[in-house]
Amino acid sequence: MIQALIVLALTAACVGGTPEHRQIRIATGSPTAVYHAVGTALASVIEQELPEVDATVLVTAASAENVQLVSSNAAEIGFTQADILVSGVSPAPNMAALARVYDDLLHLVVRADSPITRLQDLRGRRVSVGAPGSGTGVTVGRLLSVAGMAEPGVIRQERLSLDDSVRALSNREIDAFFFSGGLPVAGIKKLSGASATRIIDLSDWAAPLRAAYSDVYVVRDVPTSAYQLPPVATVAVPNLLVVPASMPDDLAFDLARLLMERRDVLAAAHPAAERLDIRSAIATLPVPLHPGAARYFKSVKP
Repeated sequence: MIQALIVLALTAACVGGTPEHRQIRIATGSPTAVYHAVGTALASVIEQELPEVDATVLVTAASAENVQLVSSNAAEIGFTQADILVSGVSPAPNMAALARVYDDLLHLVVRADSPITRLQDLRGRRVSVGAPGSGTGVTVGRLLSVAGMAEPGVIRQERLSLDDSVRALSNREIDAFFFSGGLPVAGIKKLSGASATRIIDLSDWAAPLRAAYSDVYVVRDVPTSAYQLPPVATVAVPNLLVVPASMPDDLAFDLARLLMERRDVLAAAHPAAERLDIRSAIATLPVPLHPGAARYFKSVKP
C-alpha cells in the first residue's frame, strides 16, 4: 500500500511539475557582425516569449562553422549564407530552414589612398579573405577562382576575422579585406568613421559566379547611407536560418512566428532584420523549409 502511494505521488509530481526546458543554441559569428547582433536579439525574444526555452548565443567563425554545428547537433539554429549549401557542399539531409532572413553583401574594403580600384588590382597584395570556417572565405574562394586569381601567390592571402581585418587594415598590415554581411556591418561602419576607406565594386562578377556555381548570386547596391561612402554595387547572396530537421514542429512554428512578429526587436538590434518579409522568407532553397515553419507561413499567407 505504501509503495503504491509513493508511485502515485511521484507520478503526480511528474505530471504537475515544471515542464522540461528546451535548449536553443544559436550559432552566429563575430561579435561586431550582423549574425551576432540579430542572434543575440533573437535569443532575448525567445526567452521572453517561450518561457520553457533556454536560448544562448554562440560566437563562431560564421556560416560554414554554423552549418557544421547544426549538422552535428551542437547548435539548434545557425545563420548561414545560401551559397555555403550549394556546389559541392550539399546540405546535410538532417537540416531544414526556418526562414530566409536577408541578403549578405560581399564587401571588399581598402584604404581611401589605396591604388586598388578593381578586383584584379589585388594581385600581389596582402588581402584578408575571411576567417577559416566563414561564409566569406567560401564566397571569396569562388570569386577568386572565376577571376583566375585563386592560384597560390597571386595574392598574399591572410585568413583573418572581421575584427582582426579591420585592425590590420588600419595598421597597414594588409592592403584590403573581404567580408560578407548584411548592411550595415558594424565593424566596417566603425572603420569608415575612423579612417578614410573605400568599398570596391564587384558587381561584374555576379554573372560568372552564377554560371560557375549557383543562381543564388545576385547584384545588390551598397548605398551611401550604409557607411557614408560613395555608393557601389557588389555580389550578394541570400542568408538563411537553418535548424535540425528533427526539431519538433511546434518549436519550429513558434520560432518562425517570433521572427516575423518580433521583427521590430530584431531590427532594433540591426537594420538588416528590417528585410524580413513573409513573402521572401519561404524562399530557402537549397534547404527545405521546416514543416513547422511552413505551417506558420501558410497560416499567415497574405
